[in-house]
Formats: sequence, C-alpha cells, structure tokens
Amino acid sequence: MKLTNNFLVLTVLLILVGKTSLSQDFKSKYSIILVIDGPRYSETFGDTSCKYIPKMGKELIKEGVYFENFKNNGPTFTVPGHTAIATGDYQRISNSGISLPKKPSIFQYYLKATNGPKTDAFIIASKGKLDVLANTKNKKWRNQYVASTFCGINGSGTGYGGDVTTYSKVMEVLAGNNPPHLMLINLLAVDVYGHANMWNKYLESIKVCDNYTDSLWRTIQSNPILKDQTTLFITNDHGRHLDGKKTGFISHGDNCEGCRHISLLVLGPDVEKGKRIKEEAELIDIGKTISKMMNFEMPTSKGRFLNELFQNRK
Repeated sequence: MKLTNNFLVLTVLLILVGKTSLSQDFKSKYSIILVIDGPRYSETFGDTSCKYIPKMGKELIKEGVYFENFKNNGPTFTVPGHTAIATGDYQRISNSGISLPKKPSIFQYYLKATNGPKTDAFIIASKGKLDVLANTKNKKWRNQYVASTFCGINGSGTGYGGDVTTYSKVMEVLAGNNPPHLMLINLLAVDVYGHANMWNKYLESIKVCDNYTDSLWRTIQSNPILKDQTTLFITNDHGRHLDGKKTGFISHGDNCEGCRHISLLVLGPDVEKGKRIKEEAELIDIGKTISKMMNFEMPTSKGRFLNELFQNRK
C-alpha cells in the first residue's frame, strides 16, 4: 500500500511539473487580437482564389495555423462577438454599447495577474461602442483592472472612427518603449460598407484590411521588442447573410452559416507553419488560449485551449 501511495504521489508531482513547464515554455510574451469586422467567409478564405485577401490567403497562411471551421456560436453582432472574444463566453448583450459584459475580460484577468499598468492591456477600436470591453458589470470586478482604450472618434469611446486613425494609433502604441503585452484591434470598414449596401466598397475594404494585416505582422517582425515574442490572432466577430438569405451581404445577426462561419489565422513563434485545422473551433477559445500561453488564469471562460496550434502539446 505504501508503495502504491508513493507511486500516486510521484505521478501527481510529474503531472504538476509537466503543467508548470507547459505554462512557462512559450516563446510568445505578447498577444495581439486583430478583428476584421464582418466580412463573409465567401469573400475571404472561402474563395479559393483569395483574390480579396492575397496577403493573408496566399502568404501569411504559410507562416501560421489556419482554422477552416471557425465559428461564432453565439449572437452574430459586433458587441456580442467581441464580448465572446474578450470574456470567453457568449452573451446576449446590447449591440449599441450601452451595457457592460457580465463577466470579467481577459484584459482584467491579465492586469490583475501581473499587477501591471493599465497601458499593458490595450483596446484600439474603430467602433466607439467597443469601449465596453474594458470593464464588466460583475460586482467583484467592475471598475477594477480596466485596460487602456482608444475607441471610436479620436478615441473618445463614441461614434465610428476611421480605420486609418485606428491603425495609426496601433502603430503609435506598438512603437513605444513598453508596448502592451495584450492588445485587441477592431477595424470597421468592411462591416460599415456592407450595411450601406456598397458592394464594391465592401470588397475594397476587405483588400485594405488584408494590407493592414500584412503591415501589422511585418511591423511586429521588425520591432526588436516584439519580434519572435508575439502571437497574432486574426479573426472576425461575425459574418454576413449568404446571397438569397434575407438581405444577403447587407446584414447579419442570425444563426445561418453565413453569419456563423468566420476565420482564424494565428501567427507566432510557437505555432506550426502552414498548418490547416479542419476540426471546429470558436470565438470563445481565443481568450482561453492566450491566458494559458501568457500564464494567467481565466476561470470564467467557457472556451478551450487550442492545443492543435502547437507541436507536441496536449
């Protein structure tokens, strides 16, 4: 019996050591989530020619892991979609930005774990209403560990600012001596032109966002602080109705395949290169994956750790 007990203790210790080493051996120390707001899969990776996303679809995809079956399995609107990313849980939250998420965000968990300055977690969004991602209505967390934000018109937290201004702010923040270890970026033009029923502008905006994405990755790789220490998650908050479904590309918001099927491409020093994943993954998995990579807990997340991103990990 004593030998059996000792064996059990040794087994537990080995498991704990394994978990500790797993949490500490990631090369990546910085995580950036880039959300391209509202393109349809059929105009992005669903088009095998990738004519609107040549940088992501033909070049960057060779440098990282692409999830072919990535979904928003909750409400398919902007604020709920971003809330799912930030909290790891789907919530029926107002899409107008008048309500806070019910659960604390990845930014709050990170700032509490590190006791770092609020500028070490940053939300930069073209849509002002996404300012709500920095806080929560949870009484134990509200107004605590609140990330820095620059959302909407001139970062005021109101209205819709331009992607040019948003991207300029991203470049400014990343060029600093102490770039944030955790950042979320929102680009709005694709979604806005879709709602405006401006098909050509919608497609043009997808191309522009493709260029922004490539520029962002090249900027990361040329930055001596961020290079080989940063993982970039490139995704969407929702898709759009398919042709023949309700208003088609003009809108979104239900559980149709067009609204749910989105994209995830992950680049970074720890991920495999040129790998495609067929198994389903979803928005709420992003936060859980980042929390484990950056070695802090996110207990209220309902997502899973995307171990398929990495070689020899379970």
